[in-house]
Amino acid sequence: MMPTEPTGPGSEKQNWAERRRQKIRDEIERNRRGEYTVPTWVLALALALIVGAWLALIIFA
Repeated sequence: MMPTEPTGPGSEKQNWAERRRQKIRDEIERNRRGEYTVPTWVLALALALIVGAWLALIIFA
């Protein structure tokens, strides 16, 4: 009988790579359906930059 999946030392790396590829494919499909969301840290950084620029304008102008 032949095993369906290789069980050698390289199989873990291959399985990891396949899982990674599948995650990327799933994310692309979600984005195409319009389910894209901006990470919270990006929104927080944008807010901090806007507030910082506004304060700098008030203080130094």
